[in-house]
Amino acid sequence: MHPKALLDACAELVKLTLQFQHPADAVVSRYFRDHRNLGPRERATLAETAYTVLRKKTLFESLARSGSGPKERRLAILGFHAPRNFLKAALSEQEAKWLDQCDAVQPEDLLPQHRHNLPQWMADALQAQVGDQFEALAASMLEPAPLDLRVNALHAKREAVQKELAAAGIQAVATPYSPWGLRVEDKPALTKLDAFKEGRLEVQDEGSQLLALLLDAKRGEMVVDFCAGAGGKTLAIGAQMRNTGRLYAFDVSAHRLEALKPRLARSGLSNVHPAALAHERDERVKRLAGKIDRVLVDAPCSGLGTLRRNPDLKWRQGEQAVHELTEKQLSILTSAARMVKSGGRLVYATCSVLPEENERIAEAFQQAHPDFVPLDAGQTLEQLKVEHAASLCAGGESGTRYVRLWPHSHQTDGFFAAVWERK
Repeated sequence: MHPKALLDACAELVKLTLQFQHPADAVVSRYFRDHRNLGPRERATLAETAYTVLRKKTLFESLARSGSGPKERRLAILGFHAPRNFLKAALSEQEAKWLDQCDAVQPEDLLPQHRHNLPQWMADALQAQVGDQFEALAASMLEPAPLDLRVNALHAKREAVQKELAAAGIQAVATPYSPWGLRVEDKPALTKLDAFKEGRLEVQDEGSQLLALLLDAKRGEMVVDFCAGAGGKTLAIGAQMRNTGRLYAFDVSAHRLEALKPRLARSGLSNVHPAALAHERDERVKRLAGKIDRVLVDAPCSGLGTLRRNPDLKWRQGEQAVHELTEKQLSILTSAARMVKSGGRLVYATCSVLPEENERIAEAFQQAHPDFVPLDAGQTLEQLKVEHAASLCAGGESGTRYVRLWPHSHQTDGFFAAVWERK
């Protein structure tokens, strides 16, 4: 595609994503469906340009004021994901001159909001938590995430799959914490690989793998993944159970559970039972009261721990929306907890980095349910042979009460988890 046509397409896609009517990944997928003639390279340029603009929206909007022409074109020029000489072939002389001026701006000359590119309420909330690490955290959230894979322990060993990927020209390194994980820096076409088609590999962030590990599901148990979604953790838990026992994958969205079916077929698991619930107090939940060995509640949340993958979330979530979510989170956790039997384990998790969705929910639940005894997450992960387990945790007197994962210090998405055992 000619540089001019590709830049025009980028400007069109930027305009669509900035309407914030739908999640960015859905907007990009829809655009590709409507433009089937685009090749893989053009798709990569389009998607990365749109995501770069979403990541650095505050900075780019500030720089765009000194340019001319349609705003979305100026933003697409600033975020254009291709070599500069290719881009300049698409620009007028005036635009090229303006771009050189923008490129000459040094990071230290920028205002704080143009460096962190976060809404102010979010920047304040994060700074209050991480203090002088804020700049490092904000910078890490502007980077694209690497591709993390989980080896299906039911069918393969990590080293064998690593060699299989290397034979296909894909360099993967073992993740530092999860015993099942491999990390790939590029975006290879995984779906074409036998390892993927035959269920030896799944895409899953290392942090998400650790949450499944924390449940420590055993052979022959009754286990519930309460907000299963598309089932990344469900599949990890099923393999952990060695395909024995019963694993219920519950979710209020039948549409999300549909996405689990092809993954389930590939995985070779037969112990998983997906079911859509009407709401968190569904009849099925009542029928399982006091019968379940382990329950994972990966609650619906703001998703602000996943900004490396979903940069549009910071512009689509507001303080009010987060406040409304917290009521839902406590209600879901309270309902799911009823299923845990005496001596059973409960894990509450989110992919948020905000205390009101995390520690405060765990503390409110704890206060109302003295029959649930909090476990030390650091010690629990240590018992599961996770290396450097204490460094993954925070809170409590020993500092290891909760799992607290951060992109800048652990290279995972931002995650939280609390663990209890029922008396």
